[in-house]
Amino acid sequence: MPPAISLKTVTNNVGWSVLSKTSTFGLKFVTVPILARILSPQEFGVVAVAQTVVMFLAMIGSAGLAASLVLQREEEMETVHSVFWANLAIAGLMAAGLYVWADMFAELLGAVEAAYLLKVMALLIPIQLCGDVAYSLLARRMAFDKDAAWSVLSESVGALSAVGLALLGCGVWALVAQLFISALARLAGLFLATGYRPRPVLSFRKLGQLTKFSLGIMGSEIFNFITFQSPLVIVSRHLGLADAGAYSAANRFSSIPNQVVLSALMGVLFPVFSHMNDNPERSSHALMLSTQVSTVFLAPMMFGIWAIAEPGMLLIFGEQWAYAWPVLGLLALSKGIMSPCGTFIPYLKGAGQSTVLWWVAVFRAALVYGCVSYGAITGGLVEAMIWLCIANAITLVFYSWAVFRTNGTAFLSGFYVTSRPMVTAIIMAVAVRFLLDHIKHDLPGAAMQVFVGSVAGGVIYALLFLLTERALLRKLLQLARERRAPATGL
Repeated sequence: MPPAISLKTVTNNVGWSVLSKTSTFGLKFVTVPILARILSPQEFGVVAVAQTVVMFLAMIGSAGLAASLVLQREEEMETVHSVFWANLAIAGLMAAGLYVWADMFAELLGAVEAAYLLKVMALLIPIQLCGDVAYSLLARRMAFDKDAAWSVLSESVGALSAVGLALLGCGVWALVAQLFISALARLAGLFLATGYRPRPVLSFRKLGQLTKFSLGIMGSEIFNFITFQSPLVIVSRHLGLADAGAYSAANRFSSIPNQVVLSALMGVLFPVFSHMNDNPERSSHALMLSTQVSTVFLAPMMFGIWAIAEPGMLLIFGEQWAYAWPVLGLLALSKGIMSPCGTFIPYLKGAGQSTVLWWVAVFRAALVYGCVSYGAITGGLVEAMIWLCIANAITLVFYSWAVFRTNGTAFLSGFYVTSRPMVTAIIMAVAVRFLLDHIKHDLPGAAMQVFVGSVAGGVIYALLFLLTERALLRKLLQLARERRAPATGL
């Protein structure tokens, strides 16, 4: 049986997960700008395009089977082994297909230069999928402390290796080596942490029982992948590898706050919500509270990046990337618009609502692809990012409606409560941007502009938070007191 879910269990695991993400993305905060100063936009672009294909095939290969293990009431090893071998078999076929048709994939993406990298990076698919089952076992056991330790170690080794190889003049191979080293270290760590050892057991009957949920998850992940990766493909095809490299570098940096908060929460909340299937009221309460809290932390980070994007791009990436500051700002803005939706995916997965998740993902993928394509074709990179913001604003409304309808919450009241922290962050960001525009000529350099903007934004947001979210603050203080008591539920 999975462990009992209490407030202390959830907060401890969220803490470990946040620590893991903060450490790994803090490392990226340092290493990505270093690599950007050593490598060219074209080198970043070609690896980013190749990685897009690998990530897509790895995601399809898992078919949602590993995720379905989290929902199982018992850790039934016949099912676990069956999922492992199914994942491995699919991964092998995917890797072989990518190797054979690498030239075709590269041409379809508008980056024929990436074909040779695709053949090498095809080996990443089985490495990544072999670890899916072990990670799912850690998740259902709520053992995110072990996952955190190995995540930090694997990402650190990979990032430091990439910097060292880049300094030695290895070019794109520094980025490729980073992916392989991190993936292999994480795979070894997951097997050590779980104690899982595959056995020659395969039951098609057990796999069939997981099919309905897993296919819904697979479909939603395919379209989520299209949503997240199609802008890079569109930019590469219509605007060239240099713009693809600028987009990739800006997207990596602007994703750091998003992935620190959301990745940590999503990993923990999925098994938490799955434990609440028999208690809809408790699940609804947890959804609203987790959405408010994640938005309170995430929205000011994302809109804050938009406010200081111009000096920030110059300070972090250097002169050769300074021209791309509007791209960094607009990408942060687009992610900030979606900040209230961060807990929706783990909620729908945990509630077994993979069909709703699939339909929302289809809608968003079509909208993002159409909007970004229109912007890239009719304008350029900046226009494409503006249309990405528009697509995300529409998605925010539709996604909220779909989730609140599933949850039984009134749409207008739910949307108002969960989006209010985002509106507060927008007001803060506009104020900071206005301030910097009027005093930046009096500040000595980009570093001082970033510092002043960050401090001003923190003060303004804190004041606005105290004015608009007093009820949430009282709730959080109450939960902090309750956490000291043993076995306190959410």
